[in-house]
Amino acid sequence: MLPPDLNPVEGTWSVPRRTTTANRAFADPQHLITAVRRGLRQLQYRRDLLDGCLTGTGLVLAPS
Repeated sequence: MLPPDLNPVEGTWSVPRRTTTANRAFADPQHLITAVRRGLRQLQYRRDLLDGCLTGTGLVLAPS
């Protein structure tokens, strides 16, 4: 397991926490699930943000 500062998933989850779910009160768990899914769906099309999460760790993808 990677330490938090080397784990790109930490950066990836920080984006919806700062955007989609920030400063919101959810009526029920389904409302939260819907908001998280929407945020992740939007994030999957933002390659620049995902690349930034990887770059922030200092790790480099090796060509296959």
